[in-house]
Amino acid sequence: MIKVEDIHNSFNSLEVLKGVTFEVAKGEILALIGRSGYGKSVLLKQVAGLMKPDRGRVLIDNKDIGSLRGKELEQLRSRFGFVFQNGALFDSLTIFENVAFPLIEKTKLSKQEIKNKVISTLDEVGLTGTEDKYPAQISGGMIRRAALARSLVRNPEIILFDEPTTGLDPIIGHAILNLIDSCHKRFGFTGILVTHEIPRAFDIVQKVAMLHEGKIQILASPQGILSSDDPVVQQFITGSIEGPIQYH
Repeated sequence: MIKVEDIHNSFNSLEVLKGVTFEVAKGEILALIGRSGYGKSVLLKQVAGLMKPDRGRVLIDNKDIGSLRGKELEQLRSRFGFVFQNGALFDSLTIFENVAFPLIEKTKLSKQEIKNKVISTLDEVGLTGTEDKYPAQISGGMIRRAALARSLVRNPEIILFDEPTTGLDPIIGHAILNLIDSCHKRFGFTGILVTHEIPRAFDIVQKVAMLHEGKIQILASPQGILSSDDPVVQQFITGSIEGPIQYH
C-alpha cells in the first residue's frame, strides 16, 4: 500500500535523507526507528504529502502523492490519519470539538451524526466523559488518546504516528502502545510508527526499518532486528549510541 522510493532531502546543504526506500503492505504497521535528528519525522510528513522530497517519490496504491493536485490530492489525503508529537490538540477547543473538527471540516454529516461518531470514537479510546474538558484539563496520556481519537474518527486506511509516547512516563507510554495495538486489531489500518520505544513497540508492529545516516540500515521483522549482528543496529538497540544530531 505504501511504497517509498529513493527519497532524498537536504536542509541548508545538509543532506538528511540519502535514498530512503521501503514498503508497507496493507494492514501492516511498520516501526521507523533511529537516532534523533536523522529525519524520521520529515520522512513521515513526506509520506502524508505534507512535504515534498528533493528527489524520489512516495506511492500510495501505486499513485505518486507528489504528482497529485487539487481534488485528487485531497481525496488521497482523506485516507490518512496523522498523530502528531504531543497530540497537537487545539487548546481553545474542547475534547469533543477537537475530535469533531475533521468531520466538520471534511464531511457533510449532520450534527447528530457527528455527535454520535465522536462519542463512539472517544469511547473506543477510553475517554468517555471527557467531551466538555479542554486539553489543559486532562493528562498527557489522555491528550494522546484524544489525538488518536481525532485520527480514527474518519475511519482512515492509513495512520502515521510521530512519536506518540514522547514525554510520557513508561507506564502511560506502554498503555498508549497497547491502545494503538487494540485499535489496529479492531480497524485494520496500515501504519507507520516513529518511535524510540524499543523493544516495547516491537510487540505491536510487523516490520521495523532503522534509519541511519540518511538511509535504511536494516528492514526486518522485530525478531530480525533484535537478533541482527549488524554492529550499528546492536549499538542502537542496546542504547550505547547517545546524543541527537541537529539540523535546521
